[in-house]
Amino acid sequence: MADVRTAEERDAPGIRDVLRSVYGLDYAYPEYYDLTFLKKLIFSDNALVLVATEGGTVVGTASVVQESGAYTDLVGEFGRLAVLPDFQGRGIGNQLMEARLERVGDQLHVGFMVARTVHPRAQTIAVKHGFAPVGFLPRNLQFGLARESTAYLVTYFGPGLGLRRNHPRVVPEVMPLAGLAMEAVGLESDFIVDETEPPLPYADGFSYEDMTAEGYAPLLRIERGRLLQRDVFGPLRLQYGFFRLQARNSRYIIARREGEIVGALGFIYDPTERTARVFEMIHVEDGVMRGLLEELEEQCRANLEVVYIEIDVNAHTPGVQRTLIELGYIPAAYVPALAFHRVERIDVVKMCRLLEPPSGPEDRDLIPGVERLAGLVLREFRRRTLVPRVGRLVSGSDLVDGLAPEQMNRLLGICESVEFDDGVEIFRQDDPGTEAYLILEGRVVVELEGRGPVGHVGPGEALGEVALLTGSPHSASARADGSVVAAILRRTELQDLVRRRPDVGVVLYRNLAEGLGRKLRRADRELME
Repeated sequence: MADVRTAEERDAPGIRDVLRSVYGLDYAYPEYYDLTFLKKLIFSDNALVLVATEGGTVVGTASVVQESGAYTDLVGEFGRLAVLPDFQGRGIGNQLMEARLERVGDQLHVGFMVARTVHPRAQTIAVKHGFAPVGFLPRNLQFGLARESTAYLVTYFGPGLGLRRNHPRVVPEVMPLAGLAMEAVGLESDFIVDETEPPLPYADGFSYEDMTAEGYAPLLRIERGRLLQRDVFGPLRLQYGFFRLQARNSRYIIARREGEIVGALGFIYDPTERTARVFEMIHVEDGVMRGLLEELEEQCRANLEVVYIEIDVNAHTPGVQRTLIELGYIPAAYVPALAFHRVERIDVVKMCRLLEPPSGPEDRDLIPGVERLAGLVLREFRRRTLVPRVGRLVSGSDLVDGLAPEQMNRLLGICESVEFDDGVEIFRQDDPGTEAYLILEGRVVVELEGRGPVGHVGPGEALGEVALLTGSPHSASARADGSVVAAILRRTELQDLVRRRPDVGVVLYRNLAEGLGRKLRRADRELME
């Protein structure tokens, strides 16, 4: 049993040695190997640093950083739990976790932990001590030369959940993630799925610039006088002052119309991680918000070499959620009661934007709860990247004839992509019919048992729609004739969409039926020839 206590100045070299042994020499944050930095952290009023010792030697360390700001009051991050490799597996990590919870439990409402997914140790320890997995952040961490994903876990203290505002309004893309997160923390799913809230309007005529001291005062007046409903939450507040924001590598993009400041977006830029985290959206009119978000992405791509953008969105603002979805963001975590606003705690949807596709395989070792969340997030990521591509390919297809752009996006949003090599059997005759395919590239041969080929399906056409419409087994087999790329439309997800959006269902079912008729007539002609 190790001795766990609060770190002292003399422990800084031992803490450095533990971190070096666990994270290696190419750690993204070399300041944690700097003794002066570690000593400042030990003496910080906002940080608790613990060490585990055996025989006077530091063999493990862990910390809690209490965030402070307008919306993160009584929130603490449980971070950097590390144990020397030779001492792992002896319960020291559990001791450090227990000690952290005991020391800060009366000082927090919410505790969260961002755990690496390359091994399950941190995830397992967190869940064992009451943390619940509520999200999966894809490729948000730069570790050495590679990017890693992390699991987001949360726990609550005192009245944290009791102050929660009920009945958030979320868009359908957030609903599955929110359901799993609410279940994980032991809450009933009381959110309202909002299908009708439009995205924020787009307006032009704005000019954009970085904030200087000259723009600080008018921005402060806008925030104090006009903001009643918060759309975005972050760890800072404007009242901290311009120079403090500069010192924290925080930036503001200012929007002007005819010389007057009408909005701003604040974000923290981390050049080491190549990330940007939005912490503030200030606006006089809704029309400026979309432009600010687009300007942020442009700056991240062109000037900052950022590959990951993250933003915490009020779960009661479906219009903002819808706007971010349209701009390519995906919901990555749903955190009940994370933000403190006025006299209550508000659920937050963590949304992220990947500016470059993940390259190469990623080794992940996920515990079951995190694995379910990762599956949802990564599936949504694949869908978000698929929608523009599918939209271009099917824009002239009979399948989407009569669908408005918003309706088509909702339909394409439930699709996933799949590729088949030449000769691969997509499905067999009499197989259960649980899904249909929209062929994007290539050609599929349709065959009947005992008769051979009876037709083909090409780009822009549906395959397996009879089984999709009726639930009956497939009446024929389908085989890839060359390389084929397709979008999968699953029956259960289509039924769920149609139940919530019958306007989409009416048009889609009509188009599927008409398309089926055309294919049958074509097959008859081919057989006669």
